[in-house]
Amino acid sequence: MSALFEPFTLRSLTIPNRLWMSPMCQYSADGDEGAGVPHDWHFVHYGARATGGTGLILVEATAVSPEGRITPGDLGIWNDTQVEAFRKLVGFLKGQGTVPGIQLAHAGRKASTDAPWRGGAPLDADQGSWRTLAPSPIPFDEGHPVPDELSVERIGEIIRQFADAARRALAAGFEVAEVHGAHGYLIGEFLSPHSNHRTDGYGGSFENRVRFALEVVDAVRAVWPEDLPLFFRISATDWLEENGWTPEDTVRLAALLKDHGVDLLDVSSGGNAAGVRIPTGPGYQVRFAERVRRETGLPVAAVGLITEAEQAEKIVTNGEADAVLLGRELLRDPYFARRAATELGGQVRNPDQYHRAVR
Repeated sequence: MSALFEPFTLRSLTIPNRLWMSPMCQYSADGDEGAGVPHDWHFVHYGARATGGTGLILVEATAVSPEGRITPGDLGIWNDTQVEAFRKLVGFLKGQGTVPGIQLAHAGRKASTDAPWRGGAPLDADQGSWRTLAPSPIPFDEGHPVPDELSVERIGEIIRQFADAARRALAAGFEVAEVHGAHGYLIGEFLSPHSNHRTDGYGGSFENRVRFALEVVDAVRAVWPEDLPLFFRISATDWLEENGWTPEDTVRLAALLKDHGVDLLDVSSGGNAAGVRIPTGPGYQVRFAERVRRETGLPVAAVGLITEAEQAEKIVTNGEADAVLLGRELLRDPYFARRAATELGGQVRNPDQYHRAVR
């Protein structure tokens, strides 16, 4: 039996295999249905990966408030219209045997930009731009606006927005919630001394910089059912030589997250500092996940240029991660899990409608 296709249980939830879909923004929720609302594109996009045998699908970064969107086309979960639209999608994923998860997010100072295929630049006023928010008034890059420094009162408001979003995600039928603390978005901005220059209780020391992340986790865990798992996505490093978030910081935070009710760390990297050189290569982030798992005992998922079935199998077999998250490879091949199962001698659920093709 392939290790990649063994079930994995967190709390009371059993995920049918260890091959999962990473959250990847589609920037496509800006149609007539309303801001932040999933529609036909999302149904077909995620549905194809579910029929393809993917064990867990983490729906892309979904904003907890309008100003928390990266682009006007980001999904959102701040109102009931969005919840109703998600129900149809979630129901289909469950019907295919896939566990539906959602990533709850706030873009912070990286909000209010155009879609990447249109250049991804900050929006102008005539394009519907909005004020961005951050722990400190430091723009992400040249040409980006100076964000508003969050007051303690506004921080508390955003924490409540995360909790409200988790309630709505549960109402929509999601079974996994992931707090997005990676890639230089709001929570990650608080974590790193590169972007957090505060001198109050949310800045300065490691303990102060992780405070916002832990308060968000506590707020979400308080409303998320005890029998369902909570994930946290982290950038294990800013890839800066100094004054950045480090792998050592990630291990320290992972231990705290475990104590605060997080069940799995989704380990990525980068995104908080513009212009850094990242030494990419096959599985280049796996070592960060393996270290967290080894030093803290917290389950982890590895992500980053995992493109081959045998490569993914070795990551799980070697104990480097409990699961793998595929990103671009699942965009290229929605049926990667089905192909990998054939290659490795594993099994995935086959839709009845596809019985003619089962071998």
